[in-house]
Amino acid sequence: MNIAEAKSKLSELVARAEAGEDVVIARNGKPAARITAVEPPRKVPRRLGAWDHLNLDIPDSVFFDRDPELEEAVENSMIFPLKP
Repeated sequence: MNIAEAKSKLSELVARAEAGEDVVIARNGKPAARITAVEPPRKVPRRLGAWDHLNLDIPDSVFFDRDPELEEAVENSMIFPLKP
């Protein structure tokens, strides 16, 4: 397809390229450019233990024990009053 024709049919050419067709644009009858679809980035699945290489030793209490300072801050907060 020549450039002049490609200008008027650009959205159609992009749709054809997305569908997997090889679209070549010519200048004076000679191939000048190719329109191809862009592959979406591959999603890498999350791995369990991805931070093991850091050798962090975080006790479970950090995640599961109550935090008295945080509880006190919430109880005394004017934003979320718990007591009427």
